[in-house]
Amino acid sequence: MTESLFFQDLAVLMAVVGLVSIVFTRLRWPKVIGYLFAGILMSEHTWGGSLLADPKSISTIGQLGIVFLMFTLGLEFSAGDMKKVKHVTIPTALFDTVMMIWLGYTVGTHVFGWNAVQSLFLGAAICDSATTLLAKTIGELKWGDRPFVRYIFGTTIIEDILCVGIIALVTGVAHGKGMSAGAVGLSLGGLLVFFIGVLVFGLILVPRLLNGVARLKDDEALLLTLLGCCFFVSFVAFKFDYSLALGAFLVGILGASSDVRQRLHDLAAPLRDMFAAVFFVTIGLLVDPAACARNWFPILGLTALVLLGKGFNCFTMSLLAGQQVKDAVQTGFGLAQIGEFAYMVALMYIAQTGDAASPMYQIVVGVSLITTCLNPTMLRVSDPVGDWLEIHLPARVRGCIAAYHDWLTRFRTARVPSQLQQHLRSRVLWIAVLAALNLCVCVVADVLNDLNYSTFSRFFEVHKQAFFCLAANLFCISMLAPMASLARSLGRDVAAVITGTRQPKRWKAAAHQLVTWIVLMAGLALAFAEIVLLTVNLLPDETPMRIAIIAVLVTVAIIGWKRFQRLGRAAGYRFNEALQAEKRARKTPASTTLTVPGDFYTHIAIPVGSPAIGETIRSLDIRAKTGASIVSVMRDDEKFRNPGPTWQFEPGDIASVIGDPSQIAAFRRLIS
Repeated sequence: MTESLFFQDLAVLMAVVGLVSIVFTRLRWPKVIGYLFAGILMSEHTWGGSLLADPKSISTIGQLGIVFLMFTLGLEFSAGDMKKVKHVTIPTALFDTVMMIWLGYTVGTHVFGWNAVQSLFLGAAICDSATTLLAKTIGELKWGDRPFVRYIFGTTIIEDILCVGIIALVTGVAHGKGMSAGAVGLSLGGLLVFFIGVLVFGLILVPRLLNGVARLKDDEALLLTLLGCCFFVSFVAFKFDYSLALGAFLVGILGASSDVRQRLHDLAAPLRDMFAAVFFVTIGLLVDPAACARNWFPILGLTALVLLGKGFNCFTMSLLAGQQVKDAVQTGFGLAQIGEFAYMVALMYIAQTGDAASPMYQIVVGVSLITTCLNPTMLRVSDPVGDWLEIHLPARVRGCIAAYHDWLTRFRTARVPSQLQQHLRSRVLWIAVLAALNLCVCVVADVLNDLNYSTFSRFFEVHKQAFFCLAANLFCISMLAPMASLARSLGRDVAAVITGTRQPKRWKAAAHQLVTWIVLMAGLALAFAEIVLLTVNLLPDETPMRIAIIAVLVTVAIIGWKRFQRLGRAAGYRFNEALQAEKRARKTPASTTLTVPGDFYTHIAIPVGSPAIGETIRSLDIRAKTGASIVSVMRDDEKFRNPGPTWQFEPGDIASVIGDPSQIAAFRRLIS
């Protein structure tokens, strides 16, 4: 494929996409359907020859559509939303996935007469709804603020995660290994470590990076920084055999945890629209109309199974999980479709078994095409259907549903843990997170150690094992100080549970010290054992090199212990600050009109040479030292309202200060 042919294909494709978007916008039809049919008409299967010189090269561009769609979805659906809807999304996704695999397997064996392996692949192909399709359709309908949307997206994301384990399962079956619980557990465990590593490191680093770049007031720099993060994490996900879409979605969550969430969304929207259109055209290119016509009966039957089965599963579980009737209806209607995961599973079956004559691929493609075309209409219809059902439900049924939802609310409220239980869970969770971060860093170091660096540097290639061993161990050693602090705090909480409040004071004090010491020693011992187990394979073979590495690690651990504790606290603060970004955005009004007497409100510039330059609001302790409050800061003609405690002053900043005359005078003295 030459450059001229590639740009010829891209020019033809973009011209067709532009024409389709104009026509379907004027007709007020979903553009997704137009893109799909445009791909079918351009396909080599339709006319015997393709309008494109190399459709496979265009499919590579189409993968970018998945990346941008999932990234913008992550920007709109934050980690806080995931936590709020988990009581609905997790049971709904689990029930729907299990039931659709069982239905597909049953239909494959008893209706189509296929063998067990082929039927299992069929069940896996129809178990996951298309997140990219929903993102595109709901975006075109402008339904992003509807109550059911966060539930429907949350369910599809959980299904995407489950499908990683399903891929491991069906691959093991195709290789004759059976349904290996070990393979599934290893795959899901690796996925969990990947999730934790990306989210924890990302929430500490990425929002701070994006906020800092945003202050430069350069959209180009912000967009390129964003794309760098997005494609880097997507590449890492791909290298670990996960989906590109998964990495892009996680970066979207990280972007949503910054204070420039909406600005990022606006910058990425044009790229998302362009590449998403190409992605849906590439799906149409896969369709063989003749093969679909030969298998019309299985396609129509399986389409009915997907529409009715997934619709019923998701409606029922959403209602049982506490959604309102209309929201449950719209969730069921929206999830009654399959998408790109189905193609991947069907292609995987052919690749793993060599059964190229199987009609499964075209059947799955046909079902996906029909459900994709029907999905926008079903989403539109779900609105009046949900309203009609809520109005015409018998009073007794409405009363039973209301009573069930009240009981469910009381049950969830009754299970709210005490403050001590919350502390215990928090400490245990964070210790597990730190252990997972150590594992993540060591796995990455091991993967990097297997690469060949001879073209980069011969010296580095010879000593790469020592370098990566030292780097991984330095990170793990730096985690010991935060781990010790958490273990000590956990020990105090455990001691409080054991001793209670009615024990004599001397026994209570002794028990507290003993339990705290035991938990602390146990935590450090486990952490040290983990470090040894994870890094033993990275140690170089040369004894002098091993001794040198150990000496460096011991020295760093002793000298940097207190610094590691401070860095751990700072990282925890940044992590919590990133999680609160959405809450801050909701509390901050779009525009604020402040009416305060002139003596109590003024604007003060930070002069060059001021001791406040480079300091933060917290480090200056402005509230405690002066009594004044900073409500906004003007920097380079841009106003930042309600600056947080980490706001760092620069020369020329103009602070809007509230306080009485003496407090404002004290603030002037503080910065002069």
